[in-house]
Amino acid sequence: MNVLGIETSCDDCSIAVVEDGRRILSSIVATQIDIHRPFMGVVPEIASRTHTEWIHDTFSESLRQAGMTAEKLDGIAVTSRPGLVGSLLVGLSFAKGLVLALGIPYTTVNHVKAHLYAPQLEREIPYPFLGLLVSGGHTMICRVDGVDDIRVMGTTIDDACGEAFDKVAKYYNMGYPGGVAIDRLARKGNPQAFAFPGPNLHKGDHRYDVSYSGLKNAVINQIDQFWDGVSEKSVENIAASFQKRAIDILVKRLLRAAEDTGLERVVAGGGVAANSYLRSSLADVKGLEVLFPPLDLCTDNGAMIAGLGYHYLKEGRFSSLSEAASARVEGFRKTYP
Repeated sequence: MNVLGIETSCDDCSIAVVEDGRRILSSIVATQIDIHRPFMGVVPEIASRTHTEWIHDTFSESLRQAGMTAEKLDGIAVTSRPGLVGSLLVGLSFAKGLVLALGIPYTTVNHVKAHLYAPQLEREIPYPFLGLLVSGGHTMICRVDGVDDIRVMGTTIDDACGEAFDKVAKYYNMGYPGGVAIDRLARKGNPQAFAFPGPNLHKGDHRYDVSYSGLKNAVINQIDQFWDGVSEKSVENIAASFQKRAIDILVKRLLRAAEDTGLERVVAGGGVAANSYLRSSLADVKGLEVLFPPLDLCTDNGAMIAGLGYHYLKEGRFSSLSEAASARVEGFRKTYP
C-alpha cells in the first residue's frame, strides 16, 4: 500500500510517500526557518500563507522522488491535530481535494502519536515500550502497548521542554531555531557554570511529570543567583548549564517510569529528540535500550504521518470529508496506570 503523508501542523510543509507503513519512497520537507528567523519564532499567519504557496510543488516533488504518479497512490494520511489551525487547514484541505480527485480513502492523524511511530520507519520495534515525546509543544512520558495504544504516565504541568529552549535562546539572542542553537553553543560551554534549579513537584501525583516554567524564569530573570561566581557569564556557559538541567529533569522522570514499569526499551520522538546531550545521557544508562529516529525524522515530517496512517487505512479507519482541524487535542492527560 502506497500512502501519501501530509504534515503542515506548524512551519514545515512536508509530504512523503511510504510503502506498507515502513519503506520511505520519498520525503520532502520544505522548511520555513529562514522566513521566521527575523521574528525568532513561528508567525502563524505567515506559516499558513506559505504552506498555501508551497504545498502543490511539495506534493509534485514528493511524487517525482517516489517515481510514481498520483494515480498509483492507495491512500492519504494527513495531520489534523494538534498544531496551528491555519497551517493544519492547508494540509487538510489539500488532502480532501486529492481524495475527491483520485477517489481514494484518507485518514487523519494526530501528529504527536506519529512522532512516536517515527523510529519504526527505520526498524521494526516490538511492543510494549516507554515513549518519550519531547517537542516545542509537548513533553510526555507514555507507556506504548501498540500502534495506537498509548497511555500517558507523565507530562509537563506548564511549558514544554522545547518551548523553554526556544524562549531562552530568543532572550539571549543565541540563534534560531532555539533548540539547535543551544545544543551547538552548549558544546563549547561549562555546564557547571550555573546551578539552575529543578522543579519542586511534591504536591499531588507528579512522579513522572516535568515543569519548565521555573527553570526558564531562573535562566532569564535570576541568573546571578545561580552563578558559580567564577565562570564567565557567556552564552556558551548559559546554554550548557541550561541544557544540562533541562535534560536531566526529563531523564530523571523517564528512569523512574522505566523502574516502575519494568520496561527496558524507550522510543523517543519529537524535535528535542535530536538533542545531543539527551542522546548521550540515555546512551550511558545500563540495562535500557533507547531508540531514536534519524535526525531528519525527529522534526515534523510527512513520512511519520504516512507510516502511522498506513495502519489506520489498513484497518479501514477512514475519515470523512467533514473532518475538521484542531489546535488542541484531548487525551494527553495522564491515563496510567
